[in-house]
Amino acid sequence: MSNFWSGYIITLTLVFLFLTTWLLFATRKGQRPDQTDSTTGHEYDGIAELDNPLPRWWFMLFIATLVFSAIYLVLYPGMGKWPGVLNWTQVNQYEREVARAEEQFAPIFARYTDLPISEVARDEEALRIGQRLFATNCSVCHGSDARGAFGFPNLTDNDWLWGGEPEQILTTLRQGRQAAMPAWLAVVGEQGVRNVAGYVRSLSGLESEGVDIDAGKQVFASNCVACHGPDGKGNPLLGAPNLTDDNWLYGSSMLQVQHSIRAGRNGNMPSQAHLGEDKLHMLASYVYSLSLDDE
Repeated sequence: MSNFWSGYIITLTLVFLFLTTWLLFATRKGQRPDQTDSTTGHEYDGIAELDNPLPRWWFMLFIATLVFSAIYLVLYPGMGKWPGVLNWTQVNQYEREVARAEEQFAPIFARYTDLPISEVARDEEALRIGQRLFATNCSVCHGSDARGAFGFPNLTDNDWLWGGEPEQILTTLRQGRQAAMPAWLAVVGEQGVRNVAGYVRSLSGLESEGVDIDAGKQVFASNCVACHGPDGKGNPLLGAPNLTDDNWLYGSSMLQVQHSIRAGRNGNMPSQAHLGEDKLHMLASYVYSLSLDDE
């Protein structure tokens, strides 16, 4: 904030505080009986507005409010660049609250840090903690039930783009993932997109009308096997999905598969390293536990 705008805010704040105080005292009436026949001259529907002074308690409440305002503006930031005597900021308060929380909960996380993820994943108390971490940090994309949505993987099955072993899940959380399915329209043409889409759908037992499956297979062999493998079963090292299990991240319709091939896909899993290793360990254990029932 520039000095000009800081001074502008300070001036306005002090002027309005002064004017409010002046107005309160300037319009205060002297000591008069609480009941009077004097009116303000306003009358509506036979009801006249009496001109009585404020009750003393009400007037004192106004005074207390003004005093509080003045004290607040001295102690806390409220006037331009003035930081306040206490030098309070919301960032400092947040950091103090986080520090208190870390001190309180660190011993709880420490109990599980040295245990294998596969073991923590079967501990009920640890899973309750992991579930809360998931709800706070992951549910916005994967859903509160972790079953994902269009473009976001279902974490409750055994279909993993980057591998579902404990250390692979932990690496995904720690480093994040960046998938890259390139666009193929310029390479294979529109008919090639249709044919290879039909072939890819056939790998999961889906039928497609009006396409040349054999031609699509040739296009696949020339352009897609580097990532998805010659049998279409994918490659966890590259995050290339298995195309033979009828599990579709972006939909299995002919139009959806064609769009994936034509325009490409770029899924992004952000790193959660800001949570710290202890929380990542708990979160990885919870995510790993979600698919244990499917084993």
